[in-house]
Amino acid sequence: AGFGFRKGASLAALQDALARAGGAAGLTALATVDHKAPALQSLADLLHLPIRAIPAAVLPNQLTLTQSARVSALYGAGSVAEAAALAAAGPGARLISARAQSGDGTATAAIAERITQ
Repeated sequence: AGFGFRKGASLAALQDALARAGGAAGLTALATVDHKAPALQSLADLLHLPIRAIPAAVLPNQLTLTQSARVSALYGAGSVAEAAALAAAGPGARLISARAQSGDGTATAAIAERITQ
């Protein structure tokens, strides 16, 4: 699962975004842009999952479903959550759905899966 969030987003907001994106069942890791990765530690500990810190330079290489002008200006990708999920899942990954936003608007989450042949 990939995450995008504002500074100070709460654990509850991250959990809410993940629940709205489809939930934690079957996840193998949490991911976000590298400089924000430490803020996912509480959720990672709670879910017993590793964090994948995605370099910001990798985000623009991911084809996202969502296009946020603000996020595009900052990171070159339409959605940090979607781009991080895709990058963490690896080559050939696809999004299960567009990013979901927490009720308070401070966090987003998206889930990607790797397509194996």
